[in-house]
Order: sequence, then structure tokens, then C-alpha cells
Amino acid sequence: MLTLTESAARRVVEAASQSEADGLSLRIAAKFTADGSIDYAMGFDQPAENDLRSTQHDVEILIDPASAELLDECVMDFVELEPGTQEFIFLNPADPHYVPPKKEKKR
Repeated sequence: MLTLTESAARRVVEAASQSEADGLSLRIAAKFTADGSIDYAMGFDQPAENDLRSTQHDVEILIDPASAELLDECVMDFVELEPGTQEFIFLNPADPHYVPPKKEKKR
């Protein structure tokens, strides 16, 4: 199942509040693209009967069964990639273009 970081969860809660989506769950979907990478989509939604559901950091996550395998072991984070620009990223070992983040060396 996908893992949501605390940073991503805070931003999701903030976005739900700003868009009047309080009370809705976060739906995350994934599919392969023509080049073999994975395309992600997310939005606020009501649960469907066959959704996989989990609650992390007070955010209910919905994943349809068709996306479940692609999102297994995926981590969704909200980070600053460039100064002043924050965005959601998906760290997914199932993506053939995935490169694990470098660990900082301890001094």
C-alpha cells in the first residue's frame, strides 16, 4: 500500500480545507504510460465499494484495485525541489525510471 508522509498529509489537509473538500477522501491512481513510466493522478472523492482504503496522518486514502499493484511500496511526499517551489512527488520502486534518494552521510 502507498505510504503518505506527514508533510504530504499536512498539504492534503490544507488543500481539502481550501477547496471545500473537507470530509472527502484522497483518491490516488496510477497507470503505465507509453514509455513505461508511471503516471499519477489524485483528487478528493467518495469511497467506492471496491476501493482499498487506509488512513495515514488523519488522511483517508482510496486506491482502486487497478492501481493497487503500481502503488505498492510507493511513498507520496510533499517537498521543495527548487527554492520556493513545493510539490508532491511519488517515490516508487515499481517505476522503471525510479532512482532512490541519496542518503546523507553522517559526519
